[in-house]
Amino acid sequence: MCGRYDLNESPQMLALHFLLSAEPAVFSNADVRPTNVAPIIRIHEGQRLALTTRWGLIPSWSKDDKIAQHTFNARGETVAEKPSFREAFKRRRCIVPVSAFFEWRAIPGEKKKQKLRFTSPEEHPLAVAGLWEHWTRPETGEVVESYTVITTDANAFMAPIHDRGRSSLALVTGMPGSIRKRGIRCCWNPCWCPVRMIGWSA
Repeated sequence: MCGRYDLNESPQMLALHFLLSAEPAVFSNADVRPTNVAPIIRIHEGQRLALTTRWGLIPSWSKDDKIAQHTFNARGETVAEKPSFREAFKRRRCIVPVSAFFEWRAIPGEKKKQKLRFTSPEEHPLAVAGLWEHWTRPETGEVVESYTVITTDANAFMAPIHDRGRSSLALVTGMPGSIRKRGIRCCWNPCWCPVRMIGWSA
């Protein structure tokens, strides 16, 4: 699972790397967590934009937003069938730009896990497969847009870091060509592109 990531890219870098129709607003957060807001990349009114959205998907049928505490990840193997995600999977796919993501590795004989930080080898933004949804707050009529990130089975590189066979992020491969050729709504490929571990701390 993924519960923390870093996004610190300039608007110019995001626009260039993801072929955006316009430069996004400035955003910087070295520790994005569920229920925080962060940009996702999706098609809006015919344009490819980076739009600020809440992390933790709230299905349109939900009575309140508490479900978001459990829907910040969606397993790629079941996302098409799970009630919380299946409508978004059909119609509302997105890319979640990430500068780096974090995992924690268990150390034998120690209670505290080691925090690991992963980036692309070239330190370009990573493109994480995601879904987004809109939900209307019953009390106020406010429309809340939210997202989840897709996870898949950990590959050989990540498996030793994940205890009990947990899943890892599904990264969109072939960036940015997959966006150029097929569009965001159909470019999800639940495979790993290369990442590297660049540092760790207690």
